[in-house]
Amino acid sequence: MKTNPIVGQGTPLHRWQTSSHLAHLPVIDILTLVPAGARAVIIAPHPDDEVLGCGGFLQVLAEAGRALQLISVTDGSASHPGSKRWPVERLSTVRPQESAEALRRLGLPLHSLQWRRGGFADSQVAARESELSAFIERHLRPSDVLFTTWREDGHCDHEAVGRASAEAAKRVGATLHELPVWTWHWATPEDSRVPWHRARKILLAPALVARKRHALQAFASQLEGDPHVGLPPVLAPYVLERLLQPFEVVFL
Repeated sequence: MKTNPIVGQGTPLHRWQTSSHLAHLPVIDILTLVPAGARAVIIAPHPDDEVLGCGGFLQVLAEAGRALQLISVTDGSASHPGSKRWPVERLSTVRPQESAEALRRLGLPLHSLQWRRGGFADSQVAARESELSAFIERHLRPSDVLFTTWREDGHCDHEAVGRASAEAAKRVGATLHELPVWTWHWATPEDSRVPWHRARKILLAPALVARKRHALQAFASQLEGDPHVGLPPVLAPYVLERLLQPFEVVFL
């Protein structure tokens, strides 16, 4: 089993902001990645990953009228282990509601958004990876463009979802792109473990970043830890700031 790299406060924001390597990543237009007539399928391991990873360019896709499908793999109920304030039963209800509110704040058309919920157990996705791949495959078309978490992102669920999505896309003939989420925590700008040669930047106007920031505030459970059991917030301020830069990155 790999060592968990998501520890401490991670790589300081200023290292990313001052990185010439990151500054010179090639830029790509999200509407080029998802051309007219294609559907964007966002596959999120937990409620909030769809906003953390691509809450900026989701707004652009929605405004352009691209068809959207969100697949929420788990309900995120394992985010506060041992907490009486945030027990599993409460989280399993609250976290999907938080996602719905966040998507509303982004301006996504909830009336037409196809939203599938997988019901897989949070933090245990890898144990049912082949089943997840089959579930995803059932909801795909060959013309789809998938966005999901990178297969080496550092969180066990993110990695399992990335692998399962890649397998499903391959079987259907759909296109897959991967998103770094926790990578910004443990990696560094010149980290050779990150496939920078596959990385492209999608630039975000200030209004898109502002709406993404507002949407992330909907995840109240993740913004609050539980000091009674020694749990810090999952989305601490230093985590959010790394994910609120004026661009989002995809690995092609």
